[in-house]
Amino acid sequence: MAPKTETIEDVQALLAGQDYVCDRALGTVVFLALRLGRPLFLEGEAGVGKTEIAKALAAGLGRRLIRLQCYEGLDAASAVYEWNFPAQMVAIRTAEAVESTDREALTDELFSDRFLIRRPLLEAMSPQAGGAPVLLIDELDRTDEPFEAFLLEALSDFQVTIPELGTIRAPEPPIVIITSNRTREVHDALKRRCLYHWVDYPDFSREMDILHARAPEAAEALSREVVSFVQRLRGEDLFKKPGVAETIDWAKCLLALDAVQLSPEVIADTIGAILKYQDDIQRLQGSEAKRILDEARAGLETA
Repeated sequence: MAPKTETIEDVQALLAGQDYVCDRALGTVVFLALRLGRPLFLEGEAGVGKTEIAKALAAGLGRRLIRLQCYEGLDAASAVYEWNFPAQMVAIRTAEAVESTDREALTDELFSDRFLIRRPLLEAMSPQAGGAPVLLIDELDRTDEPFEAFLLEALSDFQVTIPELGTIRAPEPPIVIITSNRTREVHDALKRRCLYHWVDYPDFSREMDILHARAPEAAEALSREVVSFVQRLRGEDLFKKPGVAETIDWAKCLLALDAVQLSPEVIADTIGAILKYQDDIQRLQGSEAKRILDEARAGLETA
């Protein structure tokens, strides 16, 4: 039986079933993306859970997740398809050994589906068992404007053109989720094709719910200290503030060390789980970690 997505609450429950804690605003935009068949554009700092939404949605719907990881220099050919050149060369050499080979037939065979390597965009537009897949276009801001223009065209009609084979149209449009860490602005034309949502850092209560879902073995007292400390840390002047992913990683590191509460010494030993730049780590040397920890505990007492 297909999962229910008839209401915003259904979508929130579907994501919660995959341990993704979703507030109503995010649940609403995901619901609308599913109902209207529109791509969903998620922007926000790294580590706030944008990619996880696609994973949770695919798992909850029982659909295949196809991920296009973007990078500088990504072009349309790399995202759509390529020909299996080594296999084509083997076929040519084999055919040359047979003098009566029909060259036209050989050409048709060489540029057939047999030798086609499907990259994420083409794969997402191909028929899938179980229904249209979830297509995750991750970190689009890493690419350049020519790729954006191509993507805009591909998502407008959900079709791509392969010169040797012609135009291939998706029998059922994929569920498209595009993420951006906003290292640069993505063009307005692409954003207008999508429903937009800014994924922010969660408040204390929701981050506690996330930690309970992802690290349920952590004691309540330790979880509260971890979340409070990370929330205070995000208010500091850091090069890269820790995201929710770092909160979860840190809690699991503390559990592996059998830590029952935070201390300046424990923080110093595990700081690499939440901060990833040396300049930021140096800021927490000495009395700084104790100051933030004291403020975090004071905040818990007054909450």
